[in-house]
Amino acid sequence: MKCPYCSSDDTKVIDSRPADDGRSIRRRRVCDSCGKRYTTYEKVETLPLVVIKKDNNREQYDRMKIEAGIIRACHKRPVSAEEVEKLVDSVETELFGREEREIESTLIGECVMDRLKGLDPVAYVRFASVYREFKDVETFMNELKTVLESK
Repeated sequence: MKCPYCSSDDTKVIDSRPADDGRSIRRRRVCDSCGKRYTTYEKVETLPLVVIKKDNNREQYDRMKIEAGIIRACHKRPVSAEEVEKLVDSVETELFGREEREIESTLIGECVMDRLKGLDPVAYVRFASVYREFKDVETFMNELKTVLESK
Protein backbone atom coordinates (compact mmCIF):
# COMPACT_ATOMS: atom_id res chain seq x y z
CA MET A 1 0.00 0.00 0.00
CA LYS A 2 1.46 3.34 -1.04
CA CYS A 3 1.39 6.26 1.37
CA PRO A 4 -1.17 8.87 0.17
CA TYR A 5 1.12 11.67 1.41
CA CYS A 6 4.56 10.76 0.06
CA SER A 7 3.86 7.72 -2.20
CA SER A 8 6.37 5.57 -0.34
CA ASP A 9 5.92 1.81 -0.39
CA ASP A 10 7.25 1.51 3.18
CA THR A 11 4.04 1.34 5.24
CA LYS A 12 2.95 -0.80 8.18
CA VAL A 13 -0.42 -1.84 9.54
CA ILE A 14 -0.64 -0.75 13.18
CA ASP A 15 -4.27 -1.70 13.89
CA SER A 16 -6.96 -3.82 12.22
CA ARG A 17 -10.60 -4.17 13.20
CA PRO A 18 -13.91 -5.12 11.62
CA ALA A 19 -15.98 -2.33 10.08
CA ASP A 20 -19.45 -2.06 8.48
CA ASP A 21 -20.95 -4.84 10.60
CA GLY A 22 -18.12 -7.22 9.74
CA ARG A 23 -18.37 -6.78 5.96
CA SER A 24 -15.03 -4.99 5.74
CA ILE A 25 -11.81 -4.45 7.66
CA ARG A 26 -10.56 -1.06 8.80
CA ARG A 27 -6.79 -0.80 8.92
CA ARG A 28 -4.73 2.01 10.49
CA ARG A 29 -1.41 2.38 8.75
CA VAL A 30 1.73 4.38 9.31
CA CYS A 31 4.29 5.39 6.71
CA ASP A 32 7.88 4.56 7.67
CA SER A 33 9.20 7.34 5.41
CA CYS A 34 7.13 10.38 6.44
CA GLY A 35 5.56 9.09 9.68
CA LYS A 36 2.00 10.05 8.73
CA ARG A 37 -0.94 7.82 9.60
CA TYR A 38 -3.95 7.01 7.47
CA THR A 39 -6.87 4.57 7.30
CA THR A 40 -7.71 2.04 4.62
CA TYR A 41 -10.69 -0.27 4.22
CA GLU A 42 -10.64 -3.76 2.76
CA LYS A 43 -13.83 -5.32 1.33
CA VAL A 44 -14.57 -8.61 -0.33
CA GLU A 45 -14.81 -8.20 -4.07
CA THR A 46 -18.26 -9.14 -5.26
CA LEU A 47 -19.47 -10.33 -8.63
CA PRO A 48 -20.27 -7.48 -10.99
CA LEU A 49 -24.00 -6.84 -10.93
CA VAL A 50 -25.89 -5.72 -14.02
CA VAL A 51 -29.17 -3.84 -13.62
CA ILE A 52 -31.95 -4.46 -16.16
CA LYS A 53 -33.76 -1.15 -16.60
CA LYS A 54 -37.49 -0.77 -17.36
CA ASP A 55 -36.69 -0.27 -21.07
CA ASN A 56 -34.63 -3.52 -21.04
CA ASN A 57 -31.32 -1.67 -21.32
CA ARG A 58 -28.58 -3.01 -19.08
CA GLU A 59 -26.09 -1.02 -17.05
CA GLN A 60 -23.54 -1.64 -14.33
CA TYR A 61 -24.89 -1.52 -10.76
CA ASP A 62 -24.12 1.83 -9.12
CA ARG A 63 -24.53 2.19 -5.36
CA MET A 64 -24.41 5.98 -5.67
CA LYS A 65 -27.65 6.02 -7.70
CA ILE A 66 -29.55 4.27 -4.90
CA GLU A 67 -27.97 6.53 -2.29
CA ALA A 68 -28.78 9.69 -4.27
CA GLY A 69 -32.44 8.65 -4.67
CA ILE A 70 -32.78 7.97 -0.96
CA ILE A 71 -31.09 11.27 -0.05
CA ARG A 72 -33.51 13.15 -2.33
CA ALA A 73 -36.48 11.38 -0.75
CA CYS A 74 -35.19 12.19 2.75
CA HIS A 75 -34.49 15.86 2.01
CA LYS A 76 -35.44 18.00 5.06
CA ARG A 77 -36.59 14.89 6.94
CA PRO A 78 -35.24 13.71 10.32
CA VAL A 79 -33.14 10.96 8.73
CA SER A 80 -29.42 10.92 9.48
CA ALA A 81 -26.66 10.18 6.99
CA GLU A 82 -25.86 7.09 9.04
CA GLU A 83 -29.43 5.80 8.64
CA VAL A 84 -29.22 6.37 4.87
CA GLU A 85 -25.92 4.48 4.77
CA LYS A 86 -27.39 1.57 6.74
CA LEU A 87 -30.42 1.48 4.43
CA VAL A 88 -28.22 1.33 1.32
CA ASP A 89 -26.05 -1.36 2.97
CA SER A 90 -29.19 -3.37 3.75
CA VAL A 91 -30.42 -3.11 0.15
CA GLU A 92 -26.98 -4.15 -1.16
CA THR A 93 -26.81 -7.11 1.22
CA GLU A 94 -30.13 -8.37 -0.12
CA LEU A 95 -29.21 -7.77 -3.77
CA PHE A 96 -25.78 -9.41 -3.61
CA GLY A 97 -27.13 -12.18 -1.38
CA ARG A 98 -29.26 -13.35 -4.29
CA GLU A 99 -26.05 -14.31 -6.12
CA GLU A 100 -27.53 -13.32 -9.46
CA ARG A 101 -25.47 -11.53 -12.08
CA GLU A 102 -28.44 -9.55 -13.42
CA ILE A 103 -31.20 -7.93 -11.41
CA GLU A 104 -34.21 -5.89 -12.48
CA SER A 105 -34.39 -2.24 -11.45
CA THR A 106 -37.95 -2.83 -10.24
CA LEU A 107 -36.65 -5.24 -7.60
CA ILE A 108 -34.13 -2.65 -6.41
CA GLY A 109 -36.86 -0.02 -6.17
CA GLU A 110 -39.13 -2.34 -4.18
CA CYS A 111 -36.27 -3.17 -1.77
CA VAL A 112 -35.64 0.53 -1.19
CA MET A 113 -39.35 1.28 -0.69
CA ASP A 114 -39.79 -1.58 1.80
CA ARG A 115 -37.03 -0.14 3.95
CA LEU A 116 -38.03 3.50 3.54
CA LYS A 117 -41.58 2.74 4.66
CA GLY A 118 -40.26 1.72 8.08
CA LEU A 119 -37.71 4.54 8.28
CA ASP A 120 -39.76 7.59 7.28
CA PRO A 121 -43.26 7.51 5.73
CA VAL A 122 -42.84 10.91 4.04
CA ALA A 123 -39.57 9.83 2.42
CA TYR A 124 -41.29 6.61 1.35
CA VAL A 125 -44.12 8.50 -0.39
CA ARG A 126 -41.63 10.84 -2.07
CA PHE A 127 -39.56 7.91 -3.36
CA ALA A 128 -42.66 5.98 -4.43
CA SER A 129 -44.08 8.97 -6.31
CA VAL A 130 -40.97 9.15 -8.48
CA TYR A 131 -40.33 5.42 -8.70
CA ARG A 132 -43.91 4.39 -9.49
CA GLU A 133 -44.47 7.41 -11.73
CA PHE A 134 -47.93 8.27 -10.40
CA LYS A 135 -50.02 9.43 -13.34
CA ASP A 136 -52.68 11.28 -11.37
CA VAL A 137 -53.65 12.50 -7.91
CA GLU A 138 -55.96 9.54 -7.32
CA THR A 139 -53.11 7.02 -7.64
CA PHE A 140 -51.03 9.16 -5.30
CA MET A 141 -53.87 9.31 -2.76
CA ASN A 142 -54.32 5.53 -2.88
CA GLU A 143 -50.63 5.10 -1.99
CA LEU A 144 -51.03 7.59 0.88
CA LYS A 145 -54.01 5.63 2.18
CA THR A 146 -51.99 2.40 2.29
CA VAL A 147 -49.26 4.17 4.27
CA LEU A 148 -51.78 5.60 6.73
CA GLU A 149 -53.54 2.25 7.14
CA SER A 150 -50.28 0.44 7.91
CA LYS A 151 -49.58 2.70 10.90
